[in-house]
This record gives sequence, structure tokens and C-alpha cells, in this order.
Amino acid sequence: MKDRIAVLIPCYNESKTVEKVVRDFRRAMPEAVVYVYDNNSTDGTGEIAVRAGAIVRRERMQGKGNVIRRMFREIDADCYVMVDGDDTYPAECAPEMVRMVLHEQADMVVGDRLSSTYFTENKRPFHNMGNGLVRACINRLFKSDIKDIMTGYRAFSYAFVKTYPVLSKGFEIETDMTIHAINRNMQVANVVVSYRDRPDGSVSKLNTYQDGARVLMTIARLYKNYRPFSFFGALALLLAVLSTLFVTPVVLEFLKTGLVPRFPTLIACCVTMLAALLLLTVGLILSTLQEKDKRDFEFQLQQVDYQYKSLSQESEPERKVSAS
Repeated sequence: MKDRIAVLIPCYNESKTVEKVVRDFRRAMPEAVVYVYDNNSTDGTGEIAVRAGAIVRRERMQGKGNVIRRMFREIDADCYVMVDGDDTYPAECAPEMVRMVLHEQADMVVGDRLSSTYFTENKRPFHNMGNGLVRACINRLFKSDIKDIMTGYRAFSYAFVKTYPVLSKGFEIETDMTIHAINRNMQVANVVVSYRDRPDGSVSKLNTYQDGARVLMTIARLYKNYRPFSFFGALALLLAVLSTLFVTPVVLEFLKTGLVPRFPTLIACCVTMLAALLLLTVGLILSTLQEKDKRDFEFQLQQVDYQYKSLSQESEPERKVSAS
């Protein structure tokens, strides 16, 4: 059966906060079904979530990306709300995010922390700098205007969830989601949400430097995949400029004296220029394939839309029976 609203809470050792998070969302949206996916917790997170009224399932493969992959595969809903289990996001903002998905056709609604209290509440200065850097990079590279790239508070449509290929394993998953939505021309909305730092006794699982490096590598990888002509074209231009700079004195010397005194430089410059032309060709080929992939994705969206309508027709009688 398809849920109307599903609240998805990925958790790893969040015994200090998960009960409050579950109760807050059940109170804010009584019609929602709250799912907690326990990712090998050792502190009783799953048992606490069950007592709080959540449906608890488990994902054995470690990593937030692996948990979200399992969630998206197993749950069918009209609207999905994803939130971290660390009690840093207010449940009161969820109804507005759900409304934008269900009534304004948004495919992804981003809970924007950076426009409210994040920079004052968060006590980790490198996290503050990293969030600003990632936002600037992605908005510049992909010509977008997403307010908060790495927020863990989002709402999704059925179409987004069932067409999003979860390839990231860890905390870089939020960056991956954002770029996917931008590249696929899906409707993205922003809702400003307040942010509060973790309560005492609750420990962040993020490693500032290691996870930050993964996020930056993810941006580079996705830019290569989604903007291949720009990526390989920039490399080709760089090599072409270097080749031209070094070969110019050799050419001028040849025009003046008819001699080529530096054959190794000439050969190296010719090879570098050939590499630039090869990279440009690669960019053109991959760009053509990317256009085909975009067309295929539109057909996939149509199939998912048909599947969604079929599920809705099946779920409607069951909802009426439950209501009566």
C-alpha cells in the first residue's frame, strides 16, 4: 500500500534524540507514517524508536547513502520527508514542505538552514565554511540558486524518489541529490527552516576533513558526468594554452633563422596540442551521449508517472476503508 506521507529518518546511534524526533513529527503530521532505518546502531536506537511509535527497519550496509537507497526502494508514498535523527531540525516546518510537493508540484523541497540560524547555532567553524564553499561551487558550476546544498531536511515527490539513482554511500548523498535534481530539470523549492545544534550528549558522525573531501570529489565527479563538454573543454583549453605559450618562441625562432634549435620543446608542444584535441573530442562525444540520456530520462519519468497513478488507484479504496 502506498502511504500519503512518509517520514524517513536514517539513524546511527541516535538514542539521545530519536524518541523526540519521532514524537515531534507524529505530532506535527498525524497522518504521516514515520519510518526509522537503523544503520547498525549499538545504543538501542531502534528499540527506542519503536516505543516512540515509528516503524523500524534495518540496513546492514554502513553509510547514509546505503540507508537512503534502502528507504527509496522499499517505501511508496505520495510525499517523502527525509530528516536526520539528531533533533537539529524543527518538525513544524514539515507541513509546508509537504504542501509544496503535493500541491505545487515540487520534486524536491530543500530545508534551508543557511538562511536562518545555522551559522550562529553550529559550533564547528570548518563546517560553516564548507557549507558556504559547496553552495557557491555548485551554484556557480551548474548555474542554479539552491540555498542549502548539504541540508539533511528535504521533501521529495514520488517521481524524484523512484528515478533517483543512489550511487553515493556516505554523507555526500545530499550533494548528489541536489545536482541530480538540477541536471534533470526537476522543480526544486526552498523553505527556510530554523536550525539548532545537537543537544548535549549527542555526537556528530561527520568527519569535517574526510567527508568534506568526499563532497568536493563528488562535485568534481558529477560535473564531469553531467557537464562533460564544459569539463573536458576546460582541460583542453588549458593544454592548448600551455602548448601555444611554449611553442611560440620556437616558431618565432624558426621564422627568423629557419632553424629549430629546440626539437624536444616542439615535440612536447605538438603532443600536448594533440591531447587537447583528443579531450575536446571526448567532451563532444560524451555531451552527445548526455543529451540522449536526458531524453531517455524523460521517457522514464512517464513510466514512473503511470506507475504512480496505478498505485494511487489501488490505494484509494484501502484508504476509504481505513477512514470508515
